[in-house]
Amino acid sequence: MFERLGRFNYRHRRLVLALTGLFVVAAIAWGTGVFGSLANGGFEAPDTEAARAVRTIEQSIGRAGTDVVVLYRSPTQTTSAPAFRSAVEQHLADLPSREVLGTTTFWSTKSPAFVSKDQHSTYAVLTLAGADPDERLATFRKIADQVRQAPAGLDVKIGGEDGINDEINAQTEHDIVNAETISLPIVLILLVIVFGGLVAASLPLFVGALAILGAFVVLRALTTFTDVSVFSINIVTMIGLGLAIDYALFIVTRFREQLALGNDVETALTVTMGTAGRTVAFSGVTVGVAISSLVLFPVMFLRSMAYGGAAAVLVAMFAALTALPALLAVLGDRVNKLRVPWLARRGGLGATEHGPWYRLAQSVMRRPIRYVVVLVPLLLVLGIPFLQVQLGGVDHRALPAGSDSRTVTETLQNDFAGAGGSDVLVAVRFTTPPADAQQALAPYIQQLGQVRDVQDVQLTGYKNGVASVQVHTHYTSQELPARDVVKAVRAVQPPAGTTVEVGGDTAALVDLLHVLRERVPWMAGFIVLVTFILLFVAFGSFVLPAKALLMNVLSLSASFGAMVWIFQEGHLTGLLDFTPSGFLDATNPVLLFAVLFGLSMDYEVFLLSRIREEYDRTGDNTRSVALGLQRTGGIITSAALLLIIVVGAFATSGIVFVKMIGVGLVIAILLDATVVRALLVPATMRLLGRANWWAPGPLARWWQQHGFRETGPVQDQGWSRTSSQEEELVRR
Repeated sequence: MFERLGRFNYRHRRLVLALTGLFVVAAIAWGTGVFGSLANGGFEAPDTEAARAVRTIEQSIGRAGTDVVVLYRSPTQTTSAPAFRSAVEQHLADLPSREVLGTTTFWSTKSPAFVSKDQHSTYAVLTLAGADPDERLATFRKIADQVRQAPAGLDVKIGGEDGINDEINAQTEHDIVNAETISLPIVLILLVIVFGGLVAASLPLFVGALAILGAFVVLRALTTFTDVSVFSINIVTMIGLGLAIDYALFIVTRFREQLALGNDVETALTVTMGTAGRTVAFSGVTVGVAISSLVLFPVMFLRSMAYGGAAAVLVAMFAALTALPALLAVLGDRVNKLRVPWLARRGGLGATEHGPWYRLAQSVMRRPIRYVVVLVPLLLVLGIPFLQVQLGGVDHRALPAGSDSRTVTETLQNDFAGAGGSDVLVAVRFTTPPADAQQALAPYIQQLGQVRDVQDVQLTGYKNGVASVQVHTHYTSQELPARDVVKAVRAVQPPAGTTVEVGGDTAALVDLLHVLRERVPWMAGFIVLVTFILLFVAFGSFVLPAKALLMNVLSLSASFGAMVWIFQEGHLTGLLDFTPSGFLDATNPVLLFAVLFGLSMDYEVFLLSRIREEYDRTGDNTRSVALGLQRTGGIITSAALLLIIVVGAFATSGIVFVKMIGVGLVIAILLDATVVRALLVPATMRLLGRANWWAPGPLARWWQQHGFRETGPVQDQGWSRTSSQEEELVRR
């Protein structure tokens, strides 16, 4: 199959490249418009009690949202000064009434909660026009410049939900540009070092560009059917560029090896596609399946990451199997042009049969028990902090310190006595609407007031048979005791003849955690089952997939432990420039599990493919492991280093949960490519011996007839090359 694809790409190379060119033009013209079609937020779980409570109140009573908070401060005047009041009210009155549906201030409410402790600051709450969060954000952007034009003598800062969302979007766009600015020059330099020439080094970036543009097209198409989070762009850039480089590196290296053996371009491309191309296809499907498991969650953020990640992986795989071979067919021997003189001898990664990776594998396999006994407990110890993980939600601390909307939130919490804490919203629907809701709900409100840590309970609205009750606690929405308040409020018996739904930020977080706990086992089971089947089809073994899954669990536990140690416990805050919140964003471990599982299998497939190839040829398990590591060790290490550069650039993000993803990926890739692939895999394969290749009899016979393997007469001839051919390959 893949050999035929190689011959097709060779014989129709100009057609394939022409179609690729047309696709690039269309993607730039239409696909890049995805930035204007993406949705904001998306961290809540829909169709939960918290979501229904908010929906009930908004549909029956109306919205009274705090879409924008405008913080006013005067260094000289207090809020009691007539000039202060006049300036604020005139500033708000000048805002267009079509966009600003309502304003709430100290002077309209007489509430001391609107005045700071030093009397020099106050804030106004704006309710904006718009049927959904995206429309309200669009409204905010229309008036933002006008709101920022501070009245004379006052300082103005903007916060609130729309202010935070707008800053997150702006920071996201800045971070992507910044990450590409940092990573691309370094990646290009490393590719030149790896390949020893500019032509070959440019090919992975060519595939990376196709992967990113193709994923943009897929996401733009998806936005016409469903909401897609703006954060999907981050994973498209990280995974699309990173895996495209991996796949191109694998294929270009194999193609150059075949040319060095003296094969003509068509034969070299055919063998490359039958070996490396097959491996890339299995890797792409495996990684794509792992990331696509995120669609099992109803949370828009996770579903969007599934869309973006799977699209980037599959487009990268498709480009590596079509456009890249067609370009190699056109280049032929010219793939080695524009050599850097002092790197001229660096053309054959893993080409020598008894190089350093071979010697490392032999060293490990002489003492396999020692490596397993030391490394497995070490990885488990590194994972211990994850046992103490605390999960939370995204709040203002996701933004960089000093950003306007974060400053507003922190100022309200610290300087305004009545603005701290959080509210639990209770929607009470009457079967038979009473004439006096206050009187009908008085016993219920009294019971709510007796709940531990509740400071105040108020009936804030009644209309169409629905009452809105606000329960205030001094704990912020992210603090653990606030969750206990929600659970206690939900436990209070509703009044007779009513149904009650409890919402608010903390309730939404409680419901999100519940949904995640319910779906994670299904997600893990899906990934494990499909990955096991794919690895069996690829390698014809029941043992290798089981061992690969165990190795993944070890590396994942170690990286998760590091995440807790860094981001929850607050280590390395100066180096990484973030504010620890005492918890991890609840969606991040789920996202990282899917992505890291896929990336770990990426390197597993690369390594085991070459080991299986050697085992089919020689039947010698130990020698096959050593040769497989020698053939792929340099490639996997180079690919891992390049991927670390790409995803590590996102560790500079100003958004903490994006920084967390970048750091988590770097740690996991580093552990996986070194400790796991280079040390644990050879050690465990030596201990298992021929059992590595065991499968139940009927399935083993099925695989012998139908399994996908890297064999073929040209390939066998290639790996039986003479020592003089190897010397020539090293020289080149």
